[in-house]
Amino acid sequence: MNRLFSTNQAPSNSLTLMLRMYRSVLPEVDRQVAYWQEAAESIPDAELRRQANASIRDKKFHCQGGAVYATLRPEQAHVLIPLIVAFQTISDYLDNLCDRSTSMDPEDFRSLHQSMLDAIDPGASVHDYYRHRVEQDDDGYLQQLVRTCQSCICMLPSYSLVLDKLREWVGLYADLQVYKHIRQEARLPSLLSWFDERKEPGTALYWNEFAAATGSTLGMFTLFALATDKHLEADTVNRAAEAYFPYINGLHILLDYLIDQAEDEAGGDLNFCSYYENSEDTVARIQWFTEHARMHALGLIDPAFHSMVVEGLLALYLSDPKVGKQSHVRHISRRLMKRSPLVRLFFWGNSVWIRYKTDRRKNG
Repeated sequence: MNRLFSTNQAPSNSLTLMLRMYRSVLPEVDRQVAYWQEAAESIPDAELRRQANASIRDKKFHCQGGAVYATLRPEQAHVLIPLIVAFQTISDYLDNLCDRSTSMDPEDFRSLHQSMLDAIDPGASVHDYYRHRVEQDDDGYLQQLVRTCQSCICMLPSYSLVLDKLREWVGLYADLQVYKHIRQEARLPSLLSWFDERKEPGTALYWNEFAAATGSTLGMFTLFALATDKHLEADTVNRAAEAYFPYINGLHILLDYLIDQAEDEAGGDLNFCSYYENSEDTVARIQWFTEHARMHALGLIDPAFHSMVVEGLLALYLSDPKVGKQSHVRHISRRLMKRSPLVRLFFWGNSVWIRYKTDRRKNG
């Protein structure tokens, strides 16, 4: 029996999922994150060390959320949790290096994100990912993260069935990070041109929605989990890919941008939700993603799990304290919640949890 779980069945309801998350998954995530935090603190270059530490300190919740996919295959949690934490840590670290650091060079951003492409390819060699920036010496931190992903992937029996899709998604993710972090005046033209090149004929997506869908790692984590099944079939992979890209991935990132509009406006950062014409359009489009995400989730292996992911995303973001500080976002949030009693239930539970954590911090 795996040391992380007491059963090898995927979760069938929200209570089972929450119990596994709090009893087994999150403690292991904490251990993995602590390991990488210690490594980050030893980085010789001051700027690289600062960004690595900040990404772990401020974005640990990304690793915690991503690790929910380990509950899909609990007997492989000892592989999935280190893989998901290491891969998400790369993503968050690179986001800081592109968004908060010293460079605006697209070649630098490409070189940095080669690490994510190497991380999903167990046969790839590691590279000098910092070759286009002044800061260089991380004492092997980023390469160690890449090698950890590669070693975990070698233990996934059906990885060959998901590799092509992962390469496509990670390539799109890297494209997005390049185009949204270059000089401000070049961002929108580059994103529009990219969409024109990559969009499917007859697509119902707006350019900002396509870009949003490329920015989520949730679909990648789903493919990692599927690859643990030695009997995996190509049709299962295809259905998961169609559900997550663009629908579940897009919903994830659009909600994230929805609540960050005030922050992004103040910081001069690009925000995909700001390109909708008005609140009515925003509600309609996010609802469109929600409906398609729900419908496609029901067609997957473990439909209850993926449905809970969809409802959980809505609850997580719509109950965020940032919503209450932005009147138009609060209006949109109320409109979206009215359409689903289940979201209101998740919203209530998540709000209780946020208040509980806040009270604990205040009381020491």
